Amino acid sequence: MLLAADALAEERHPESALAVLRDVPRDDPLAPLVALRRATLLDRLDRPEEAIATLRRLAEQRPQSLQPQARLGDLLRGRERWAESAEAYTAALARVPQPGREHWPLFYARGIALERAGRWEQAEADFQRALALSPEQPYVLNYLGYTWVEHGTRLPEARAMLERAAELRPQDGNIADSLGWALYKLGDLPAAIRWMEKAVELESRNSVINDHLGDVYWAAGRRVEAQYQWRRALTLEPEPGDAPRIAAKLRDGLDTAATPAASTPATTPR
Repeated sequence: MLLAADALAEERHPESALAVLRDVPRDDPLAPLVALRRATLLDRLDRPEEAIATLRRLAEQRPQSLQPQARLGDLLRGRERWAESAEAYTAALARVPQPGREHWPLFYARGIALERAGRWEQAEADFQRALALSPEQPYVLNYLGYTWVEHGTRLPEARAMLERAAELRPQDGNIADSLGWALYKLGDLPAAIRWMEKAVELESRNSVINDHLGDVYWAAGRRVEAQYQWRRALTLEPEPGDAPRIAAKLRDGLDTAATPAASTPATTPR
């Protein structure tokens, strides 16, 4: 039944997959795994409250397992319910007597939720804990290094972390964008242009990255190329709040338009 449900879900039939799983008995040895699958399917069907209830019920039934609370944190984070997401990750970590290397994703995920909830000091501690458990994680290096640049703190260390993240994931356009944007903020325009152009090569249909390259070109005096990138960014389905800002730059230029919006560091699902 699990295999059948997975096959249906892969074929974009989540309702049918959910129907198959309804027939699994509650006392089946695989019932906890079925509950996790059901929660995922309910979330895909835009029924988040049912998914949340399923995961909370499973967490009560299996008080030693961290998976239900970790999955709940993922679900809430995906729906930008940052404070609730951080609480769920905290509950998952409470079930870990001694965190080991394999638990770095929980600290990383909770750090993202805390940072988005405006609780930076706690988020910073989580990112550092994730790196202490597993030092060479490119997405953690990227997120922490980039945010330090945005805060204007620990800049040499932040740059080194971003460069290391780019070495570890040389084909990741989002990380290349983060490094290029950080170099732009640090005033190293030649290096910023080099990395932003690489980012656009790797993620050519990303509105934010094309927008960033336009900003860097404008700062370097390459005005025509900047306007081309901004026009391209507008054709790539920018976020609703980004479109008016990009249009203002096309009309007025970067010097008189609103301050460029901060990039969001690249993340990856757990």
